[in-house]
Amino acid sequence: MNARTFLPGTLTLLAYALMVLPARGQKLDMSNAGGAAASGDPQTGSYRSALEHRNPRYTLNRDDILSIAFPITPELDQPKVSVQPDGYITLLSANPVYVLGMTVPEAVETVKKAYAIVLHDPIVNIDLVDFQKPYFIVLGQVGKPGQYDLRYDMTVSEGIAVGGGFMPTAKTHVYLYRREAAGWREVRELNLRDVLTAKNLEEPHLRSGDMIFVPEKGITKFRKYVPYFIGASISPTAAWF
Repeated sequence: MNARTFLPGTLTLLAYALMVLPARGQKLDMSNAGGAAASGDPQTGSYRSALEHRNPRYTLNRDDILSIAFPITPELDQPKVSVQPDGYITLLSANPVYVLGMTVPEAVETVKKAYAIVLHDPIVNIDLVDFQKPYFIVLGQVGKPGQYDLRYDMTVSEGIAVGGGFMPTAKTHVYLYRREAAGWREVRELNLRDVLTAKNLEEPHLRSGDMIFVPEKGITKFRKYVPYFIGASISPTAAWF
């Protein structure tokens, strides 16, 4: 190949490269590359948010027992620390801190801040030694009403089965009460007939502290079973999950 034929081809390639490559100081944007495939990535924020909503972390309650360890300064270790009725825990060489309603990682950050005054960049490990076991309550027209351990992921209909199942006098329209530390927060009416007949397979999953009430067949008043006397605000909603 002589120089006359090589030079035009080279110039053509250089011109194309200048059009395609970004200008100096700019970065090539690859954020949309493979966007359709990334939508199902387990590491995306939407996936993590849905997972946390579906499987919320345990939050500390009164009388929970914590073990607080300092790998670098073991003289500050506290093998057993109880969450007091007011929600505080007592620390060595630091002020008490409020941890009621926090997850364990949140409590770790709170304790770190408390010790930041006396320690430089403290390393803290917290473990649950004893805690309130997850539970749910089934009341009304079931075979064995009462409180049960929530040992695994369970739906409302499975919770009713654990409580002895429907009695002949039971309605399949049941009420699910969800509570917070301050009292009952929300209540939802569920038609389990559609679930049991496979007409609607979307069913709420139980969380610790939930209560299921199964009314009698002759009772149709929904508001009769809303516990206004507890003093908490209640907002029935169709979009709980």
